[in-house]
Amino acid sequence: MAEWANYALVPGSGDPGAYELYESRFGAPGLDLDLLAGPDVVLPFVRGHRAAHGQWRDDVRCEGAALVDEGRKVLLSFVQDGPRTCLRHRAAALELLGHAWPGWESRHTYDGPAELRAYLGLDPEAVRDPQLGVAAGALIAPGDEELAEDDPWVTAVTVGPDRCHLVAATGDHPIAEGPALLERLAGAPDHGRCGLAVLSGLHIDPERRRVGWWLPGAQAGAYEMAARWPGWTVTFWRDRWDAHGRACGGLFTPPPVDRARALAEVRDEAREHWAQRRDETALAAVDRAWRRAVRTRAPGGTG
Repeated sequence: MAEWANYALVPGSGDPGAYELYESRFGAPGLDLDLLAGPDVVLPFVRGHRAAHGQWRDDVRCEGAALVDEGRKVLLSFVQDGPRTCLRHRAAALELLGHAWPGWESRHTYDGPAELRAYLGLDPEAVRDPQLGVAAGALIAPGDEELAEDDPWVTAVTVGPDRCHLVAATGDHPIAEGPALLERLAGAPDHGRCGLAVLSGLHIDPERRRVGWWLPGAQAGAYEMAARWPGWTVTFWRDRWDAHGRACGGLFTPPPVDRARALAEVRDEAREHWAQRRDETALAAVDRAWRRAVRTRAPGGTG
């Protein structure tokens, strides 16, 4: 199965209409680690890929993408799988990314390739799934083998002050289901509370008709989810899982993150990734980003 990645490069002239588009059939899983080598390595690396001739992969098939605006020094990117999507490693991965691209503005695009197209002045709807369906993940029962993983591929859904359910993160984020999600959760296995480093989360307050959700990856139409919950107040917390914990009164409390360990683990993963290509320049760039990070005080947020 393909794991498509798109790469859009805006030349130094700063004209978005002159962008170059490339693609990689299996580039998405390693995109996070590719970017940690910085612009001097990444730009020629991207230009070595197959030209896409303006044909973007849609938001179902595109599992990772990056836009590099050389003139404005802007980097937009997202991944669906990588250290950035892992609670243990996200803050470290974003911190290292900032040090690998010094002087650049780096932003995560929660709406996937549509958000990159909007930056270029292109129609974001052109990469939407024409079926407009919702792929709902299965409900996870206590004791499921997935829950034993360090980074379980599940979404924590808390309801009111005392219910916690886990949903397989194999399709759309549960926020996309709208209020019908509450009906699906009726009688679902209750985990009591969640202390796992899950992939994403959602809190529903039925009494106040409020919903808050977060994810470190991307969801098609991320900024329009309020329309799927008519009569409700919907807050998109982006990657702020701590907001979920506060909203649900501690029903969701993931393990604390060891910053130094996380920085070292992401660095090692990036080094292993680039070592397979025998690219000494990239390896040196990854090491420089890591050294800059360890000399810097921990940032105040999650990135």
